[in-house]
Amino acid sequence: MGLEEKLPSGFALTTVEKLVGYMRKNSLWPATFGLACCAIEMMAVTTGRYDLARFGMEVFRGSPRQADLMIVAGRVSNKMAPVLRQVYDQMSDPKWVIAMGACASSGGMFNNYAIVQGVDHVVPVDIYLPGCPPRPEMLMDAIIKLHEEIKGAKLGINRAKIIKEVEAAALAAKPTIELKGLLA
Repeated sequence: MGLEEKLPSGFALTTVEKLVGYMRKNSLWPATFGLACCAIEMMAVTTGRYDLARFGMEVFRGSPRQADLMIVAGRVSNKMAPVLRQVYDQMSDPKWVIAMGACASSGGMFNNYAIVQGVDHVVPVDIYLPGCPPRPEMLMDAIIKLHEEIKGAKLGINRAKIIKEVEAAALAAKPTIELKGLLA
């Protein structure tokens, strides 16, 4: 007598990790962190045309303690970087970050002393979303890819994510601006 004969029809077998990953991916709560023009495209995703609510993300949380996904939309200045890190530290674990737009991903066209050249110098980034500004469809695609990453992770413990956090902590310890030669 095989296993399929013992179980009633419709009964599914899975591991606890897969079940938790499935539930976690369908209940992401994004934090509100729009800094520039990309924030308008991020807001457009919540409208009826794109309907982010079908993924269980209809409300952007005002408090970082209620959020587990940070969408950094726009350029991050050196003055805003500590605030960004503080909001990230206050978010519940496990947490994920999407760098939305060229400015958040690499500094974009702002290659100067005032703008952080990539938000990954401040927080670990899970998905980089290119574009200036990226379309709402692109953000939806990034969220779907993040869902697949979360579903595949074991209880939120992802080796690549741990490495990113260690690297981000090491980068946070270094000064962002080298003053050698500027004061001579």
